[in-house]
Amino acid sequence: MIEVVAELSRGPVFLAGEALECVVTVTNPLPPTATSASSEALAWASAQIHCQFHASESRVVLPPPDSSQPDVQPDSQTVFLPHRDSYSEVLPREGPPSFRGQSVKYVYKLTIGCQRVNSPITLLRVPLRVLVLTGLQDVWFPQDEAVAPSSPFLEEDEGGKKDSWLAELAGERLMAATSCRSLHLYNISDGRGKVGTFGIFKSVYRLGEDVVGTLNLGEGTVACLQFSVSLQTEERVQPEYQRRRGTGGASSVSYVTHARHQESCLHTTRTSFSLPIPLSSTPGFCTAIVSLKWRLHFEFVTSREPGMVLLPPMEQPEPATWTGPEQVPVDTFSWELPIKVLPTSPTLASYAAPGPSTSTITI
Repeated sequence: MIEVVAELSRGPVFLAGEALECVVTVTNPLPPTATSASSEALAWASAQIHCQFHASESRVVLPPPDSSQPDVQPDSQTVFLPHRDSYSEVLPREGPPSFRGQSVKYVYKLTIGCQRVNSPITLLRVPLRVLVLTGLQDVWFPQDEAVAPSSPFLEEDEGGKKDSWLAELAGERLMAATSCRSLHLYNISDGRGKVGTFGIFKSVYRLGEDVVGTLNLGEGTVACLQFSVSLQTEERVQPEYQRRRGTGGASSVSYVTHARHQESCLHTTRTSFSLPIPLSSTPGFCTAIVSLKWRLHFEFVTSREPGMVLLPPMEQPEPATWTGPEQVPVDTFSWELPIKVLPTSPTLASYAAPGPSTSTITI
């Protein structure tokens, strides 16, 4: 019996362009009474990173495969060498992010293949999550250590300097893109007048942040009885890959709600909401087949009656009990506000799915 253990020491989440390092341990556990003749021999072992693509047949029409391209693996350093104790490979910067949508799925796995002498091949699959930060694809890593940013409080080996530089650059770009705050105001109106004013301080966020907004209904001329706001993603198949609805295909656009706030707001002049962006969700991205965008989806319920009719009379000759109307004619309308959601640090994203980063198989 041979036991193979694969451990991702830094966790299962990586930025595209980072080097993935996996420590692979191969042992031959034997009972105390065993002799050297009882030991097993490992014939070979290899490791590769795979991105598996899945498409919904009811939503996506894929072109036929190109038979002119040979189905072979190019020469690269993807072979695991047991005497080095670990496997390291750079994740492609131009690849898609990890994503499990309704139309397509991109699933990353580290596959370790091994075979015992006179035994069948066994595969050990280690799940990965890859985050893509747009703009890092065209970055060239500096060769001179003097120009590469570094932290004087961290000790790094030669192999980790490039990854550290990528992590620092990604962190700087994320901070610059998401730290700018400026109040944006939007007037919300229906066909009969102004309902209120919506305010938001920024439109670019990172995974794990909260989307905070305010709603001022005191300035409206139309009474708002209830509103809801949902944090949603819009998954859209590109036009050339859409399956036509008339041929049995499903809709090429699908929506997923990640957080929602609903409030009854009659007699409310000002209110606010906070919607958390899950660390486990996928930032916005675009490939040749599908795009993913984020938005705030609002739904308003307004009264057709003038606002003062819904309020108790201000002055009464004698004490009386006021009862609100049993029925109120209403109108409903919706409004969408696009926002951008970017990745966060891989270390922080790892907290979204806490669990063992070690996989074991016995052959």
